[in-house]
Amino acid sequence: MPSTSLVTSADVGQGLRSPPARLKVAILRARDPGALCKDEGMADRVIEELDEAESLGLISAGGIGRIAYLSRFGPAVLPVNYKWYDGAVVFRTARHSALDEDLQTGIAGGDYLVAFEIDSIDEPGRQGWSVLIQGPAHHIESEEARARAKEAGVEPWAPGDRELFLRIVPHRVTGRRIRPV
Repeated sequence: MPSTSLVTSADVGQGLRSPPARLKVAILRARDPGALCKDEGMADRVIEELDEAESLGLISAGGIGRIAYLSRFGPAVLPVNYKWYDGAVVFRTARHSALDEDLQTGIAGGDYLVAFEIDSIDEPGRQGWSVLIQGPAHHIESEEARARAKEAGVEPWAPGDRELFLRIVPHRVTGRRIRPV
C-alpha cells in the first residue's frame, strides 16, 4: 500500500496551506489504485512495467532526455540531447556551465548520482512510455575516453562550445508504458 501524508489543520496554523480538494481526492485514491479507473473512465488504459531490456531498446536511438540532479540552488531538471552508447547515456555540455559545476564533486573519481528520464508521449492518444535511468554522472576527461565518447555522435542542439562529455552508467533502469487495453 502506498504511503501518503496529509497537511493537517495544525500544519495550516504554522503557515502551511491545506492541499487543494483534487489533491485530497488523489491522496485518498492512492489507497485504492483502481479507484481512478472506476471513477474517471480510465478503464480503457493499462499501465505496464517494462523490463530493462525493453526500456533500453526504447531509448537506444538517442534523442532528448532530461537530467535531474540536486544543484547548488535546489533540485534541477534540464533537457539534453543524448545517445545511448557503450552501455551508457552520453551527452555534451559547456565547460563551466551550471550543469558542469553542479556535477563536480571535488573528489577524484567521485561522481554525483543523477536521474535521467526519456519519454515518448502521444497526448491525443493518451498513451506513451517513459524510461528512468539512475546512476552516477561521470565527467569524461581523458583524451582516450573523449575519443570514444565522440564516436557516440552526440551533436548538441544548443549553440556554443559543448566540448565536455558526460556519461551516465545505469545502476537502475525502469520503464513504464500506458496504452489502450
